[in-house]
Amino acid sequence: MLTLYDYLPSQNAWKVRLLLNHLDIPYRTENVRIFEGEGQQPAFLAVNPTGAVPVLRLDDGRTLAESNAILTYLAHGTPYLPADPFGHAKVQQWLSFEQDHVASIATLRHWTLTGKLARRAPALVERLRHVAHRALAILEHELTGRPFIAGDIYTIADMSLFAYVHRADEADLALAGHPAVMRWIDRVRGQPGFLGTVYPYSIDPFSGGELP
Repeated sequence: MLTLYDYLPSQNAWKVRLLLNHLDIPYRTENVRIFEGEGQQPAFLAVNPTGAVPVLRLDDGRTLAESNAILTYLAHGTPYLPADPFGHAKVQQWLSFEQDHVASIATLRHWTLTGKLARRAPALVERLRHVAHRALAILEHELTGRPFIAGDIYTIADMSLFAYVHRADEADLALAGHPAVMRWIDRVRGQPGFLGTVYPYSIDPFSGGELP
């Protein structure tokens, strides 16, 4: 059985849980107490040298880190990843966009919800907000012309982007001015096997601290 190394408040880990739910694949969970330093212990660094979650352990013991890489692996041969080279590459394009641009939303959300925003340099916060607003504007433009980000079908690119975009309000980034994005959010939520459970940072009393 697959094993998912997880941290429940992580939306990057949620992406993987979402796809596993869509595919109805059973798996074990190993929760990693990242803010208590467990991710930096030798046993976990042997699983993922960056000390981050999520990580997927395969039945044969091999491990795969980085949420988008895990999504790509799990979606191979399924409707959630096109088989044709161009369609596959378009999905990868938007997975890269998520890492390069939407990650700013993830960072701002984390800092806001855990009380760390005031401890960050104002110039850094403003730079991230600029990147985040631009990312939402790009998504609004693209989703005005098609139902899903890589084309007409729902793919892992939508799952990856959705994880943090639909929580943008929690980073004080208003979604109300992005109607196409909001309609897309509703379409994603309407997919069979959608996983609506999101865990707040408040379940972890150590989340207000800095990562080791």
